[in-house]
Amino acid sequence: MANLKDIKRRIGAVTNTRQITKAMKMVAGAKLRRATEHAEAARPYQSTLTRVLARVADTSGGDASHELLESHENVETIAIVIFGSDKGLCGSFNNALFRETERFIQAQTEKGHKVVLHTYGKKARGYFRSRKYELENSVIELSAATYMDAVTEIADTLRAQYVSGEIQEVHLAFNRFRSVLTQDPTFSQLLPLSVEKEEESEEGSGNYKYEPDGQQILNTLLPLYVQTLLHQAFLETEAGEHASRMTAMDNATRNASDLIDTLTLDYNRARQAAITTELTEIVAGAEAL
Repeated sequence: MANLKDIKRRIGAVTNTRQITKAMKMVAGAKLRRATEHAEAARPYQSTLTRVLARVADTSGGDASHELLESHENVETIAIVIFGSDKGLCGSFNNALFRETERFIQAQTEKGHKVVLHTYGKKARGYFRSRKYELENSVIELSAATYMDAVTEIADTLRAQYVSGEIQEVHLAFNRFRSVLTQDPTFSQLLPLSVEKEEESEEGSGNYKYEPDGQQILNTLLPLYVQTLLHQAFLETEAGEHASRMTAMDNATRNASDLIDTLTLDYNRARQAAITTELTEIVAGAEAL
């Protein structure tokens, strides 16, 4: 049986760990509330913008076109924008997405496509750099205050490369926030943009006339739509990271409490055994006299 002093030392160490994980859970919970509000508030804007673009494209009757909507005939190079976290201790939040992304990359490579990566977050950069993937761009230590600057920069870069034909497709890889317990690895095509007509109810149906014409509206809204999709991916990633970290720290706190209970039981058993041994020795000594 372990020494009493060793068990007591372990109880103290685990207790300190529990205090840390409990504090981290509270911090993640506070950040999660703000991040969730931002992610959920942005979804209606993206959905409305999608509907407007679909209506404009449909009303134009195929006359309106835009270079961001046109597919390249030969796909040789694909860009993937990967959103990860800057910090760890968030369970399988990063690895689940990165493994899925790696499988996606392998599938594209087997088709003969060259894949270049744009990573956001230290974990994404470290994972793919260690596996010798080509990183065209890598950004770390972003915050909600700097998301729009990053979005503007990457959106301008990707649009320019797509229009020039340097890349023929752009895909996003991020964790979509569903709930505190669920963050789904998500892959969506960013370029070429796909604006599909949505079925409308009888109340919402009707003919629309736009001023200026549909072409000018598309020229203005499509670049904005690219930025919106990228910004939404940042917000979903932030909310999912905090949710995953809060869950992981809650599990760690529970495990620490269970371990403390087990160690306390072992300590009491060892202490009782030591007392019993001492009493036995005293009784044996008295009988010998």
